[in-house]
Order: sequence, then structure tokens, then C-alpha cells
Amino acid sequence: MVELRSIPNIKSYDNHAEALRFLLGGIGTGNISLNARGELCDFEIFNRQSKGLKLPYSFFTLWYSLPSGESDALVLEAKPQGLCDAPMGVAPSLVPGLPRFDSSCFSSAYPFANIQLKKDGLPFEVTLQAYTPFIPLDDVNSGIPGIRFVYRLKNLLDQPVKAAVSATMPNACGFDSFSTDGLNKLYLKGRPENRVVKKNGLQGICYSTDLEKEQLGFGTMALLTDEQEGFSAKPRWLNEGWWDGAEEYWQDLMEDGCLGEAVSGGKPVSRINPSGEESAIGSIAVQKVLQPGESKDFVFYLTWHFPNRYGWWPDGHDARKPIPCADIYQNYYSTLWDDALAVAGYFHANQTRLEENSEKFANALFSSTVDPEVIDAAAGNITALRSTTCFRIADGTFFGWEGCFFQAGSCPGTCTHVWNYAQTVANLFPRLERNMRETEFLRETDGQGKMNFRAKIQLEGKPWDMYPAVDGQLGSILRVYREWKISGDDDFLKKIWNQVVSALEFSASYWDSNQDCVLDGQQHNTYDIEFYGVNSLGNSIYYAALKAGAEMAEYLGEHERSQKWRSMEQAGCKRMDEMLFNGEYYRQVTDGDIDEYKYQYGEGCLSDQLLGQTLAHLYGLGHLFPEDHVKSAVFAIYKYNFKERMGSHKSLQRGYAYQDEPGLLLCSWPSGGRPKQPFVYSDEVWTGIEYQVAAGLIYEGFLQEGLEIVRAVRSRYDGYKRNPFNEVECGNHYARSMASWGVLNALSGLQVDLPHNSVTISPKVNQDCFSSFYSTGTEWGICRQFKDQSGALIQSFEALYHAD
Repeated sequence: MVELRSIPNIKSYDNHAEALRFLLGGIGTGNISLNARGELCDFEIFNRQSKGLKLPYSFFTLWYSLPSGESDALVLEAKPQGLCDAPMGVAPSLVPGLPRFDSSCFSSAYPFANIQLKKDGLPFEVTLQAYTPFIPLDDVNSGIPGIRFVYRLKNLLDQPVKAAVSATMPNACGFDSFSTDGLNKLYLKGRPENRVVKKNGLQGICYSTDLEKEQLGFGTMALLTDEQEGFSAKPRWLNEGWWDGAEEYWQDLMEDGCLGEAVSGGKPVSRINPSGEESAIGSIAVQKVLQPGESKDFVFYLTWHFPNRYGWWPDGHDARKPIPCADIYQNYYSTLWDDALAVAGYFHANQTRLEENSEKFANALFSSTVDPEVIDAAAGNITALRSTTCFRIADGTFFGWEGCFFQAGSCPGTCTHVWNYAQTVANLFPRLERNMRETEFLRETDGQGKMNFRAKIQLEGKPWDMYPAVDGQLGSILRVYREWKISGDDDFLKKIWNQVVSALEFSASYWDSNQDCVLDGQQHNTYDIEFYGVNSLGNSIYYAALKAGAEMAEYLGEHERSQKWRSMEQAGCKRMDEMLFNGEYYRQVTDGDIDEYKYQYGEGCLSDQLLGQTLAHLYGLGHLFPEDHVKSAVFAIYKYNFKERMGSHKSLQRGYAYQDEPGLLLCSWPSGGRPKQPFVYSDEVWTGIEYQVAAGLIYEGFLQEGLEIVRAVRSRYDGYKRNPFNEVECGNHYARSMASWGVLNALSGLQVDLPHNSVTISPKVNQDCFSSFYSTGTEWGICRQFKDQSGALIQSFEALYHAD
């Protein structure tokens, strides 16, 4: 068990943090969440979004016996807060009538979650630690479909105590649906089978189904322990109606802390079965004796293996329903392991190495000497990568929705104009980002250079029929530069270079109507509308892409092309600045009246007005526009768009920050001129944009203003009102939230340029004694800056992990 107490900058939450859900599971594997009370919830392991799905009878139990002969048992969760007003009461499958702990304290240093459970009079200290390995640059070992649970008990008495921990889980193989009628029945396709297994140093229950291997719900689960002594099992609960199985399980456990085969309750067998006709619940238990003051660990593995999935499904489609004629694909993880037992065997055999490297990451990130809220934001949004927002198919291709609805994906196709903001994947798993660029340029860019901003060809066989997205297409060109710099992979650059050239030349001809190096055509963008005329959102990204393209062309020996693009960038930046800068910020200029076209912003102060400039700073391209103008504009964004209390702002759009909460508006009109119908999200608050603005402020020297925005976001996602591990926009675990990693890089000033063998930092805080996490395409670790005895600033990079 990793000692989180030794790791700084960790936030804690009590059992009143009802909104908190910590995701456990690997990249592209689905996940199960752990709440602040220690309860498992949101079982999203069946290749679809399933927020709110709580598998029936999925819980851990503590049993103990004192030398006096007195014994007792309780569920290893803190008691829930408040009363349930469900029409049938709380479902029996949640065992609401069993005793629980009085309180809990949740803390995490990603990827580890710790919960201390407390109960007056209990003879133990009880701590749970749960984790799925997370090792940057190692997407295989960060993509394990499983969880390791360690319950640590410490005997507080002056005499020996016997204790057992029992784990219970239903067989959900062949999962089809789940009722919400108050009884929480589990409906399966096929017939479930539970069997006791002992293999690879593990023993427990393997769950399977008689479905054919090609069917959608086919798969296996495993509930195992590495304990070789004191093991017992009840492979399948009694299934004779009502809650007979739960009654028999509880009586069996209470008798001596051991489990055996289910014993029939006699006749008659009831036809009423709240758990479902094919209910196949199984339990295992591990029993130990704890000497006075002694601590012992009880270790369990929960793994799953559901190889078959749909690709994309239509927007708004309920994922619980089949899609006629849809192709079925295999998950990437199913090519690495044959079944859930193989997953568990691998996890267990490599546990020491996996935990050590995961702990190194947690220590490196959380020991950073930057604002704790920045660390909290960067770590909290890693979960988007390991949520059902993301998946990988058998050939390793990585895809992402924009986010997740409760029962469906939100907006398919690894949308370029949304993922354009995300920085987490590029910095931690650059191979996955390079894969996305290959999809965009080699599959989704046509012969003229038009890029589909939703990648649908590989999974659906036809392109997305829509306008190209100016911010998405140009942002993807810019991200090619980022991926090349981070990885130093010249082969990657050469592989897609011709399509990069085509895409950039298309942009210059398609969006620049008069070839004056300023984009002014119809520009579809991330606000799901089209801007007309000249705006700095699209143009700033355009100039960053030209500058990056020129550098890549020069590197590849294409000097004439490089010079052409440099000239276009310099001329365009100058002209746009002259056209749009109003003395304080960059506005939009259209031909004629601003209300000629709906959904424009005109004289408004757009939070994304210098997105391209922020990306240029992040990727080492420097200033595109006059520095004093940039500073003025980014400060104006803070001055006019940041609200300490949203109650002072009126909005008829979606609400992401409420009356007494702070937030950054997407746009404001400080001097008037608001269009009759401004762009459709203008009054909303999106965390991804808040983070990119915060990064921009930090780069321009407005440190406290940038940090204030980050603190505002995390104050909203405080565990009590909202989940700190799920920042939403158009769906849960929204990809744009991964812009939070950019704030960390802005504070460290990290610049990675492996093609030229350069890695540098330029800290914006604590310059005399600075440390932070850093990563490149080949290693990661801790970067430091400090003053030596002579007063000189010294920088060092301590590599903690090297990629294979």
C-alpha cells in the first residue's frame, strides 16, 4: 500500500462529498467508480456509458470475532447521507439494512484513492486503497481492465482479534440492461456461470457466460485474492426467490467469518426474484488473526474482459439499445489478454513494478511547488482519458467522444475543435496523440486538403458530411508540430507531411477570400456555428499553424515553402492586428451590420480570441502579435469575462456555474454592441476555455489572475456540488477539460524540443526553489530550479521513468 500521507498537496473529502466519484480502470477499458463513502458505483465496463449503474450486491464486508466470543460484521462503507424517497424504498440489492461505518475520509494522489473508515467502538483502524496502474508513456500498463483493492486493518486492542474481509460481486457477463423499478434487477443475455479458480498465485471466482465469443455481451469477470491462507468462497448465492440468497450469505458469514456452498432454504421456491431470474452472485472471503497493535492487508483484484463493442453510435442513441446493422469491433485490451483471469494474473505478477511506477508519477506530480489547485485540476481531469469518453480498437487506434451522456456517447469522432484544447494526452501518452494525428491526416483529409472534423471513416465507412472546422483543422496542423517536438519522431512527421501541406494550403485558399493572409470566409468552429468576416479565434490559430509549418518545412529541407509560410504568417499577423485590435482587445469585423448573420460576436470580448497565441506559447512558438497588445487582450478577458459571482450575469443558455459561484464567461460586451442573437454558447462557462485563458494569462505575466480562474473552477468541482473527477460540458468527462494540463506547463515554462535535443523550463512561480513534473516523448520525472550559494539559478531534470 502506498503511503499517501508522505505525498504533499493532497485534498481530502468527508463522507458528505456525495458528488465525488473516483474512476478506476484503464485507458480504453471502461471503469468503475469509487465514491467518498467507499461504495462502488457507475459500473461502466460494458463498452458503453452507464452513469448511475450500480451492480446489485457489489460490496465488501468486514467480519470480526473478539476473544470473548462476541462477533459482528458491517459493510465496508460509510453510511449514506439523508433518506431515500424512492417509491419502493432502497433496493435490497444495495443492502441498505446492514450496518456501516459512521464516517469516512477520502483522499487521492492519482492514480491512488484512499479511504479511512471510522466507527466508534470498532476494534480496528480501517483503510482502503484502490488503484489501477497509471504510468505515463506506458499505454499498455495504463490500460489494464482491473482494480486492486487493499483493505488494511490495524488491531487497536491489547489482545488478538480474528477478522475477515468478504468481497461480493454479481456475474454481469452478457450484460443487457438494468431495471430502475426500485428492485434494481440485472438482465443478462445468455446463462451465467460462476466457478472457483486457483491460478497464478490467485484464487477466487471467475464469472463467465455461454454467449458466443462474437456476441456483443460476451466476456468474463474475475474476483480474486492473492491470499493463500484463510480463503473461503460462496461461488453462487442461493437463487430461490426474494432475497433468500442475501439472507443465506449473511447467516453463513456471521457464523464464523467463512463462506461455503449455498444451502437451500427449503420449499417452496418462490417465483418472485427481485435480483433477476439468472442472478449469479458470488462471494469470497479472507480471514486472518491480528495480534495486538498489528496491521494486516487484505488484497483483492476485480478484473473484467468484454472484448466486443460498437464503434460510434448515432447522437442521442440510448446505448442500452442495439444498433441495427452496426459493425462490432474488438477492444485493444482484448488483444493483450485472453480473459479476466489472464488480466488478473498479469496484474498480480507485475504488481510491484506497476505500483512503484504509478507511485513515482503520483509523487512527481503532487510534490510540485505550484499552486495546489493547479495540481488538483491537472490530476482530476486525467480521468477523462480513462473514462468511457475514450476507447481503442484492436489495431490500437485511439478514439474519443467529446464526452459521455448517462447512457450514450456525446458527439462522436474525436472532434478536432474540442480535442484541440486538450493537453493531457499529448504530455503523458504522446503515442496516442500521434495516432490521432495519423487518423486525421491519413484517413480524414481528402485530396484537396479538407479535413473532416469528426473521424468516422474507419468505423462507419464514410466521411462526416459537414463544413470543415477552421479551429479544428488548423489546430490539428499545430498539434502535428507539438507531437513532433515532444517525440522527436521524424518518421511520424514524414509519414503525414504531404497531407499536412495539403491541409494548410487548403486553409489558405478556402477561408481567405481575397488572399490577403487574413481568414474572412465562413468559418465553422467549436461553438457549433459559423463565424463570418475576420475574427482572431480562427486567425490566431492560422498564424500559429503557419509558423509551425514553416519550422517543420525548414527542418525537412523545403526552404522555399518555409519562407512562403513565414511571409504569410508575418503579413497576416500584422494585418489582423491592425484590423481587429480596438486598443484593448481583439474584436470581430464583418461586412455590414453585425446582425446580418446570426451567432456572431462583433464588438464582444471573446475568451478564445487568442487561443492560437496560447497554443503558440505552449508549443514554443512565442508571440505572434505585438506583445503589448497580447497582454492587453488577455487581461481584458479576465477583466470583463471573469465573474466572482455568476448571479450578477443573466443568461438563457446552459448553466455550468450558478448564482453564488465564480466563472469565466465565453464572451461579454463591455462597451455594448451585443448582437440580437449572439453565438449560442456566449453566456456559458466551460472549464476547458477557463484553463486555456488561465494559461494565457500566466504566459503574459498575470500570474494571480490566471490562478484565480483555476481556483474558481475547482471551487465549483468541490466534491459536494460536483465531482472533482468529472468536469462536464456537453457530457461527462469532457475532453476539453484536459486543457488543465496546459496550466501546469505554463507555470513550469516547460518546452520540449527533442528534434533539437532540448528540454528547458522557465518557472513562473518559486523561481528560487521550484520543482514540478515534466515529461517528454522518451522520459518523465521531476524538473527543478534553485539558487546555488553564488546566487546563480541552476536547473536539473531527474528522470524517473524511461520509455522502452
